[in-house]
Amino acid sequence: MRVLLPTHLRSYTSGRAEVEARGATLADVLADLDARFPGLRFRVVDEQGRLRPHVRFFVGGEAVQSLAAPVGTADVQIVAALSGG
Repeated sequence: MRVLLPTHLRSYTSGRAEVEARGATLADVLADLDARFPGLRFRVVDEQGRLRPHVRFFVGGEAVQSLAAPVGTADVQIVAALSGG
């Protein structure tokens, strides 16, 4: 499937905004990406194995909040959440 990356993660993929990945779940996809682009997973998953709160994941356009979320063949989009006041 296709994975769309926000600007701050593109330094891991030589500037590419879109990469291919494999996996049945979001965890599998992130593991596949990290095998090819070391360090990327740590930017979106914390030391306790939880999704970082400032990052949002969409599978087939639907928001997901679990590494166990199935992805099938749908595109995965990673979005950096913005905050401010």
